[in-house]
Amino acid sequence: MNHPQIIAQLESNIPVFEGLLAHASDEEVSWRPTEKKWCLLEIVCHLYDEEREDFRARLKHILEQPAEKLPPIDPVGWVTARKYAEQDYSQKVHAFLHERKASVRWLQSLSNPPWQNAFHHPRLGPLSAEMFLINWVAHDYLHIRQIVRTKYQYLKQTTAGISLAYAGRW
Repeated sequence: MNHPQIIAQLESNIPVFEGLLAHASDEEVSWRPTEKKWCLLEIVCHLYDEEREDFRARLKHILEQPAEKLPPIDPVGWVTARKYAEQDYSQKVHAFLHERKASVRWLQSLSNPPWQNAFHHPRLGPLSAEMFLINWVAHDYLHIRQIVRTKYQYLKQTTAGISLAYAGRW
């Protein structure tokens, strides 16, 4: 596994997120594809919390103290408990990007980290530091796809019946 390449991808995703999340109107920020789907604001709040409290914190934990129980997280519960839909979009985008840059700096500062360190989860089995690093990038890709899909659906719904067929097949 090329760990520096994975870390570089996390860094490369910063301008991807910046571009995808910039210039969204207030309406677009709070628009939902369906009642149960997240709006852009909720996605950004999720990314911010996951950056700090899941991936970076848990990876650090496993690198430093793999035998200790992982700190609990509740990504689904945070949506309502932390009132994601009431947050300031621009501030959350800025905060997420700031945290991602801090994560990349921290990852780049590591010297020969023990990537094979693992916490033995009672239900999921061994969760290695390497697994968390790789899943961090995978999590980015899932949410980049989610953001693009949400933006496409918003465009489709709000363009007064103008067909998007010319753009190509979705």
